[in-house]
Amino acid sequence: MKLFSLSHIYIFFIFTFALLSLLLRIYGINWDSGFNLHPDERAIILFTLPLGLPTSIDIFFSNQSPLNPHFFAYGNFPLYLLKSTSFLAGLVHAPYATYQEMYMVGRIVSVLAELGTLFTLFLLAKKIFGKPVAILSIFFYTVSVLPIQLAHFYAVDTLLTFFILITLYQLINFYEKQTIKNALLVGVFFGLSLATKTSALVLLFSIGTAIGIEFLLIFLKQPHRPHVWFPHVPVFIKRLCIDGIIIVTTALATFAITEPYAFIDFSEFWKQNMQQAAMTHNAFTFPYTLQYVGKIPYLYELKNIFLFGLGPLLASLCFIGTFYVTYRAVTKEKKDKWAHELILVIFFWVYFLIIGNFAIGFMRYLLPLYPLLCLFGAFLAYRINRLLRNNVDSNIIRNTLYVILTTSLLVWPLSFLHIYTQPNTRILATDWIIKNIKAGSTIGIEHWDDSLPLTQQQNYHMETLELYNPDTDEKWRKINQQFLRTDYLILASNRLYTPLQKLTDCDNLPIGYCYTQTANYYKKLFDGSLGFKKVAEFAVYPTIPLLNKQINDQSADESFTVYDHPKIVIFQKSP
Repeated sequence: MKLFSLSHIYIFFIFTFALLSLLLRIYGINWDSGFNLHPDERAIILFTLPLGLPTSIDIFFSNQSPLNPHFFAYGNFPLYLLKSTSFLAGLVHAPYATYQEMYMVGRIVSVLAELGTLFTLFLLAKKIFGKPVAILSIFFYTVSVLPIQLAHFYAVDTLLTFFILITLYQLINFYEKQTIKNALLVGVFFGLSLATKTSALVLLFSIGTAIGIEFLLIFLKQPHRPHVWFPHVPVFIKRLCIDGIIIVTTALATFAITEPYAFIDFSEFWKQNMQQAAMTHNAFTFPYTLQYVGKIPYLYELKNIFLFGLGPLLASLCFIGTFYVTYRAVTKEKKDKWAHELILVIFFWVYFLIIGNFAIGFMRYLLPLYPLLCLFGAFLAYRINRLLRNNVDSNIIRNTLYVILTTSLLVWPLSFLHIYTQPNTRILATDWIIKNIKAGSTIGIEHWDDSLPLTQQQNYHMETLELYNPDTDEKWRKINQQFLRTDYLILASNRLYTPLQKLTDCDNLPIGYCYTQTANYYKKLFDGSLGFKKVAEFAVYPTIPLLNKQINDQSADESFTVYDHPKIVIFQKSP
């Protein structure tokens, strides 16, 4: 009698990877020690705090309802979710419902959303490729760096990824069995995706694919004689319309319930969404998007996934696996699960082609593709494993290769977690400033960035240098006057100096966005000729365990470093 069956082994791996995923995502979750240093998370909290229940139906349907967040850059569902969970948590520990500790509730919600994504990924992979691939999929996703990092923040990305993935899973269930229940569930999850972020509209392509494939298959199954096939058309069209109406109606109803003020306060909803849309097409829309001027579509996103989001080894498996599964989906239509793969492949490529062509390239925008990348990479790894079993007789050699691969994949996330073993660099810089800069000194800081020190700013005179402003005589006259009063200059991140030093080709830049003087200022600041010398630098890099070798990630997308481990440089005016 076997002590452990194959199903017991699968359960063991599921539990192990779920636990590992939880540990990787929960470790260092209080990375900013309550200073709310993530700007998107901070904005969500600030708009969540005032939310309250209206006292009447009339007030509910008013733009001034206390339930209206007046914030539509993201969907409203994440705000309502945070408000309700922090309220419940506040019953146990009152500060969880306040600005001081609400961030912690949100981050726990992000971690739970990640676990939900992991479980959904297992079900999706098992349905299409079988349990071995499902196990590999959740292992790959467990050790993916970007999902680990984003689980440490409460933005909308982890929730969006979960709802998109569960929509795709339910869509495949609907394709297999067109029931009213399955159609309703597709609509509910699609609606929640939209209420989290409107970029989930891309799911319409996969929904259309699922319904369209069913139409195609029924058409092909009929005799080619029109007088025989024609009677079946009204019946099928009726069912097709009913399914489509159920999905769309349920999605709209879910969206209306979880984001009602998109309709009640439609003008503001439309205005803010158009601002976000403008940003995706023009990197000059906001100062913090100037970093993306000159971005090469798709290559920029692939570079960041390869070098940082997944790491070279895992990314290589996932990229090749994606092309492999795509090839299977479009060339072997008669094989089992063809339509299942096609539904996923269409969503993947449409989403990537749309988002990757944005003028801006925040790494988090592509988070919904990470579970699918891991799924495709896992299927490739499974097929490679089958080749090894068929061609390598030695168990020792095969097991050695497995150990090397597993260990190598763990190196990247463990290297990244090193940043959470240290205090946040802005906290380190704050401690240094308080200890080394005398009270009453004048500190120059940059606008559109976190001002330092984080505490005791009242003890210093703060001068804000408005370096994003166009290079004009007036700008530099004001800044030069500020330099005369300034004892220390603080660069709290590379948010300004990295993009502004690149924007110097005046002949090919819009008026007001050529920063030759600003670039020259930074050049002189860094080489010491401006009259300020560097007295302190604070940086924490991903570090390979045991080897203690740092991975310089300053070339990554700014959002990968600026939130939880920015490089900070402090300059002192020379005598």
